Amino acid sequence: MPTYRFKDHNTNKIWEDLMTISEMEKFKKKKHIELLPPTQMNIVSSTGQMDSKVDSGWKETLSKISEAHPNSALADRYGSKTVAETQVDRLRKKHKNRILKGGGR
Repeated sequence: MPTYRFKDHNTNKIWEDLMTISEMEKFKKKKHIELLPPTQMNIVSSTGQMDSKVDSGWKETLSKISEAHPNSALADRYGSKTVAETQVDRLRKKHKNRILKGGGR
């Protein structure tokens, strides 16, 4: 359950209360109660590559998803392509880019 900050305009009292969203919606309908923005923000603890913290079960799931979507970025990263398939894809992409830029035959 989230924590909400409130201000009572009759007493100028500010406090925090733990309640559900539906309880908060009912509570803030009172004319003398104001919902205040939170004082603390959630901060992400780390950034970087996802592979460093991914277990083998999740990698297997990502691999299955990439098989269903072979042209996705996920397939490039987790797909189970052979070396030959990877080289063919790289050449296709290279020639497609060359044609789009006007350098093709």
